[in-house]
Amino acid sequence: MQKITTFLSYNGQAEEAVNLYTSIFENSKIISTSYYGEAGPAPAGTFMSAIFELEGQTFYALNGGPMFTFSYGISLFVNCTTQDEIDYYWEKLSEGGEKDQCGWLKDKFDVSWQVAPRSVFDMLNDKDTEKSIRVMQAMLKMHKLDIKTLQDAYNGI
Repeated sequence: MQKITTFLSYNGQAEEAVNLYTSIFENSKIISTSYYGEAGPAPAGTFMSAIFELEGQTFYALNGGPMFTFSYGISLFVNCTTQDEIDYYWEKLSEGGEKDQCGWLKDKFDVSWQVAPRSVFDMLNDKDTEKSIRVMQAMLKMHKLDIKTLQDAYNGI
């Protein structure tokens, strides 16, 4: 197991979330699940937690209760290499959630995601500040990121 694992706490939606995420990402699996016993705090037999893997990254999901909430302060970043990948993950992850600016979205469980091309960081961190400014200006006008538009802005087209 990896040294650091992302731990996600849900309010009764952990099983649904794990099933959704493992259906979206091709290289994924549910490693284990557990259910509350007689000691509670939820009714015996209620889904408690799962360890699952998405693209080689291990996650732990727990039905922790309403006191746990998600925010944009932490997000899961999906590195994409093609526009088809961006389109796919953007639509699947945002279904029932909220689409936001610059490739950010919240899924229907309120978990924040960023769906972006790997190349965007190189473009934004280019030593030629004119190029990086053009890319940032283009990106600020987008919700779902468009690789061609970002590359055109980078190239000054």
